[in-house]
Amino acid sequence: MAKVSMTVNGKAVSGEVEGRTLLVEFIRQQLTLTGTHVGCDTSQCGACTVHVNGVSVKSCTMLAAEADGAEVRTIEGMANPDGSLGVLQAAFQEHHGLQCGFCTPGMVMSASDLLRVNANPSEGEIRHWLEGNICRCTGYHNIVKAIQHAAAELRGESAPKVAAE
Repeated sequence: MAKVSMTVNGKAVSGEVEGRTLLVEFIRQQLTLTGTHVGCDTSQCGACTVHVNGVSVKSCTMLAAEADGAEVRTIEGMANPDGSLGVLQAAFQEHHGLQCGFCTPGMVMSASDLLRVNANPSEGEIRHWLEGNICRCTGYHNIVKAIQHAAAELRGESAPKVAAE
């Protein structure tokens, strides 16, 4: 067993883990932050995406020990300080960018990373960025619209509130 310490969603946390413990297991089982989902265990679906030191990472392929000392942000950390939905989360809700919701945490985390590096992505850039995230329900159209809406709002532009197509 090894001791790991990191900052998760702005809070210092620590725990004992076996060397083979995945970051997603540490987050879900020891920290009981269950918004990060386990979908495939093979890094294919993206449901387990979190930010490690500001960059999106599929937490089913990273050992908890590798995140020792890191800043980790999960979907729970995307909410506003008062607990209300953050900009991306609200955009997904408003534009019907989810159905079953299983992929949504990973989609939001990946989209947040995209908007960190590109504040005004085109539809094609959004679709390319999300290639590592699989959704079985929505067909991606409304997910792209939600991300475009959130990007406009984050840039300070008035994004019109329109029904999803």
